[in-house]
Order: sequence, then structure tokens, then C-alpha cells
Amino acid sequence: MRKLLPNTWRLNPINQRRWQNFRANRRGYWSLWLFVGLFTLSLFAEFIANDRPLVVTYKGEIYAPVFVAYPETTFGGTFETEADFRDPFVQDLIKADGGIIIWPVIRYNYRTINLNLPVPTPSPPSSDNWLGTDDQARDVMARLIYGFRISVLFGLILTIASSVIGVAAGAVQGYFGGWTDLLFQRFIEIWTSVPTLYLLIIIAAVIEPSFWILLGILLAFNWVSLVGLVRAEFLRGRNFEYVKAARALGLTDTTIMFRHLLPNAMVASLTFMPFILNSSITTLTSLDFLGFGLPPGSPSLGELLSQGKANLQAPWLGFAGFFSIAIMLSLLVFIGEAVRDAFDPRKVLQ
Repeated sequence: MRKLLPNTWRLNPINQRRWQNFRANRRGYWSLWLFVGLFTLSLFAEFIANDRPLVVTYKGEIYAPVFVAYPETTFGGTFETEADFRDPFVQDLIKADGGIIIWPVIRYNYRTINLNLPVPTPSPPSSDNWLGTDDQARDVMARLIYGFRISVLFGLILTIASSVIGVAAGAVQGYFGGWTDLLFQRFIEIWTSVPTLYLLIIIAAVIEPSFWILLGILLAFNWVSLVGLVRAEFLRGRNFEYVKAARALGLTDTTIMFRHLLPNAMVASLTFMPFILNSSITTLTSLDFLGFGLPPGSPSLGELLSQGKANLQAPWLGFAGFFSIAIMLSLLVFIGEAVRDAFDPRKVLQ
């Protein structure tokens, strides 16, 4: 029996049917793999776009600057400060001793400033900067890769955290009903009437929002997205016969809520997850575009769109930001449609 437990999900006919329905939606199925592939690549952004070499060999020793910051004296220089491997002087020191420098595909980090541009910034695409540079001489391709990662990570954390809080709140509200439900509903109505954007503007005027501060503010309002759905499922399910039998057997309310009723509510909730992730990423992008998002200098897709708006003479900025966001959000919408088809009771039970 213990050996069969890990395979319970695969052996469940309903879950098998859901997976078949998901795969039947070819657009959503391949969108999932493409999105996962792009996100996985972005997790290794330091190995794709970086102003530090991946590997350096010098006097028979192997160094990994991508992980460790080495002083210039390590390679025969005179300064104790961190070696600038893009400096021709440092490169000549390494190569003079027969050393080898292995660079990433893109030799720029999201914050690296290209001081050797032949034209004023923002510079157009070239063999050195594939998508050109922004108005601060930073490589657009590198900022897209890092910006994609931070956008998806922000959206995933916000989606998971808000879903956990929203599902728990909706479960309590729907299971107990009565005054608990009534008071909770009035609180949600008041809470959702607070203008989030104005609150962010006020906070941004007092302190500089960081990743976690911004996440906390949005989480304080985003958790209500699933409350109504879960509440409805619990209101419907709390009068089922098996729930009444569980109460008669003496099971605690917590056990009934999260062991017997929650799985039914999660079926409906999971169909909304990709769309909540889509909304979370869109919110961050919008705030960055307006200047109330991540700190200045952070790799941000919204900030890239803002630069495109401010530099109409450099259309590559707007196109790069627009198409990257459009592709990312379209993939999430296609995935959400496939998940919705997978959990559709009419297709699961047919």
C-alpha cells in the first residue's frame, strides 16, 4: 500500500481525465511548456547575461567570477577592488599568462552601463547589444531577461500567498455562516473600497517601495480575489450528507473544512490561478510604468515601457517591452483556458 501512495494521483481516473483534457487543449499545453522553459532560463539569468565571466583560468588556477568577486590583484593588477573583467587592461593581464576567459552569451548585466557606444543613447540594436540600449546605456536584452524573472517571481509569490489567505478566509466564512459570514462580508466590502493606487502613492512619497514592501501592500488587498468563490463552495457543501455524518462522528470543524470540503472548493479555485497570476504580473508592470513600483534601476518590464513612451525616437524600447509582456500574458491566458477545460465537470464526467 505504501508503494502505491505516490502514484495515487496518476491512478485516480478523474485526475487522469483532467490531465487528458488539459493535453487536448494543444494551445494551452504547449503554452505551459514554453512558459516553464522561459521561466527556467530566466532563473539562470546570471549565466546568460552578466558582466562577469563564467570561468577564468589564470596561472593554472580556475576561477568562477559569476559566483565570487575577485580583487584585481588576483590577476596581477594593482588595486584591491573588485576586478572589472570588461576592462581591456584586466583582460590583457589574464591573457598575457595564457589565461582563458569564458563569457556568458550576453556580456552585460541588467545594471551594466556600456561606455563604448558609438552613438548617443538610447542606441539601436547591434551585434553587441542585440535589442539596443535604453536611455542609460544599459542592454535591453539583459534587462528583459532579468525583468521577466522578477515579474514572474513577484506574481507567483503574490498569487500563492493571496490564494492561501483567500481560501482560508473563504472557508471560515462559508463553513460557519451566520454572523461570521455577515460580518466578514461587510469587512470585505469596506476593505475593497480602499483605493490601492492612492495608498501606494502615499507610501511611495514616504518610503521607497522595495520588492517585499510592494508585495506586502498588494497582498493586503489581493487576497480577497478567491474569497467569494471559496465561500460559495463551502456554503453549498456544508449541508451535504457526508458533512453531517462527519459532524455526527465527532470530527472537528477544522478537519471537516480542510479535509472534506476544501478539495471540492480547490477544483474551482485552481481554474482561477493562472488568471490571478496574470493579474499580479499586470499590476506590477502597471505600477512600474507609473513610477510607483520597484526601486529605480530594478530590471522592470513596466519601466522599459515607460522608457519607450519617453523615447519615441527609439521604437525598439517600446516594441521590446510590449512584445515581451504580450507574449508572457498570452501564454498565461492560454494556460488558464486549458486548466479551465481540464476541471470542467462536463468534460471530466463524460
